[in-house]
Amino acid sequence: MSKDNNDILAGKSASDDLKFISIAGNIGAGKSSLTGLLAKHLGWEPVYESVDNNPYLADFYEDMRRWSFNLQIYFLSSRFRHQKKMLEKEGRVVQDRTIYEDVEIFAKNLYEMGLMSDRDFSNYHALFEEMTNYLRAPNLLIYIRAQVPTLVEQIQQRGRDYENTIRIEYLERLNRLYEDWIERYPHEKLIINSDDLDFVNNDEDLGRIIELVEQRLFGLFN
Repeated sequence: MSKDNNDILAGKSASDDLKFISIAGNIGAGKSSLTGLLAKHLGWEPVYESVDNNPYLADFYEDMRRWSFNLQIYFLSSRFRHQKKMLEKEGRVVQDRTIYEDVEIFAKNLYEMGLMSDRDFSNYHALFEEMTNYLRAPNLLIYIRAQVPTLVEQIQQRGRDYENTIRIEYLERLNRLYEDWIERYPHEKLIINSDDLDFVNNDEDLGRIIELVEQRLFGLFN
């Protein structure tokens, strides 16, 4: 008997497996904005990136090489806890940023910059692999692709003081890592090229994205 027939006999449909979508992208790409807009349209719950106070952050900025491993371990464990809680929730969720970006983008960038040793990065990566064995991938990963000029403009528009020191070279490094990761990402994904879109202020642009998301998302369960 097919899996679909088993589901029907059990009184549930394949769409019951539809749990959450995640939105990934560089700093300033518009992840939080799209999370809120999609959640509102779909009637799902938005879950935003944790803003917990990180006890290693001040030390990290004083001595990045010494504290990079500790900082990333804290981020990883914090996001793992939040991910578990999210999956335990009833209903469906739109998630702002993913646990994958911690290891594939931010920790890897520190490693490539020589701010994390081979030993520490290997240990960190092994821990990440063990953690993700207990988590499920999103039903759909949405990657917001934006070139550096777009990122800089949007970072300036939102005017966060702590982002004023972000260098163009840093955004370029992160973009390169994002492109490498998204090419290798093995699960269902949708890439949104956002340089010529304004989904926050333009309803037509938002509608185009929603249409693409619904085609990819609900098409999985037809």
